[in-house]
Amino acid sequence: MPRYGKSAQKSVKRAMDKKKKGTLKSGRSGKKVTSRKQAIAIGLSEARKKGAKVP
Repeated sequence: MPRYGKSAQKSVKRAMDKKKKGTLKSGRSGKKVTSRKQAIAIGLSEARKKGAKVP
């Protein structure tokens, strides 16, 4: 059984694409995100807010 739902995967993919373009910003400070792990964390956080299946 998959750990993450489809909408969570889409959210993470969108965050990763934005990171590659260089337009992904972190929440509070607004600095540009360079870390891959941080981009994934932002994507999962947004998915949780939307109510997606995220453990």
